[in-house]
Amino acid sequence: MEKYWDLFIQGYTGYGNYLLHEITRPGWDNYFYWLIAVSVFFLLLEVAIPWRKKQATLRKDFWLDAFYMFFNFFLFSLIIYSAASNVVVNLFNDGIKAITGGFDLQAQNPLNEFPLWAILLVGFVVRDFVQWWIHRLLHRSDRLWEFHKVHHSVEEMGFAAHLRYHWMENIVYRTLEYIPLALLGIGLYDFFIIHIFTLAWGHYNHSNISVSGYLTGGILGALLGIIVSQGLLDVSLVQDPSLITSLGIVLGSAIAGSLLLGKLMKYVFNSPEMHIWHHAYELPKERHFGVNFGITLAIWDYIFKTAYIPHSGQDIRLGFPGIESFPDNFTTQSVYGFGKTEQEPPKK
Repeated sequence: MEKYWDLFIQGYTGYGNYLLHEITRPGWDNYFYWLIAVSVFFLLLEVAIPWRKKQATLRKDFWLDAFYMFFNFFLFSLIIYSAASNVVVNLFNDGIKAITGGFDLQAQNPLNEFPLWAILLVGFVVRDFVQWWIHRLLHRSDRLWEFHKVHHSVEEMGFAAHLRYHWMENIVYRTLEYIPLALLGIGLYDFFIIHIFTLAWGHYNHSNISVSGYLTGGILGALLGIIVSQGLLDVSLVQDPSLITSLGIVLGSAIAGSLLLGKLMKYVFNSPEMHIWHHAYELPKERHFGVNFGITLAIWDYIFKTAYIPHSGQDIRLGFPGIESFPDNFTTQSVYGFGKTEQEPPKK
């Protein structure tokens, strides 16, 4: 027990030191400032090219959502999650070793010999697939839906709504996704690059903008071009390219991505036009458990026939039946869901 108590205390001190380092020392590998930079980027886009032009830039509950961003990604871990998960993960791994006679999840990582780009790709796809099923569970379980209502209490959509969710969702997602990711050697915490990519795409899905698939395909192509031209993520297709060559690769990749992926982007990746329907107040009776559960990838919704985009959805009403009496502040929302579950109107 002393070992696990020490791990619990180390979880607090370790995460506290990490958070202090993040805030006081900006850098390219600093997640705290990446969150701010990505958020400011999408805020500027919402100002420049708003999809719902009558919606205020600082829309309803904007500052509440901004607080949720930092609470769910940083403060919650500092308060309890990092320390508790440190203990649980070690208990789980020790239990596996005791049962199997020394089997080590990390040492037996099947991806050990893979290049970094392949590890990140596998980790991203597996994580997104697992999260898609967890998201469906949040809508199918009456108990979990009560927690998930916090996210669906958004009445005006914007990028910051991405991270308005009940702290219990952190526990549900991390608990259920741990085993499949750990079996791949990826572990409880995702790679930094996966985090940044999914953060940006989640902001995009919730943002008040609408852009062509040709543009998003071009951006994705350009990112791949940067990886190839700079030899990042263990990619070694080009050796010591000149500046002109690097720019040519990035530009060529952007054009190729736009032309080849333009029409496919809306079927492969989630988008504001698709995700807005996930937050719709009214849906057909046969869809009352919800639609468009994709986190980053939309392909799962098309494979499992939960995709639903009857029209643009630009000005549809958001929320769920009963939202009028739902708590509208962080304190009340953070304790919501622990009482008796409501059996009224169907979930959205």
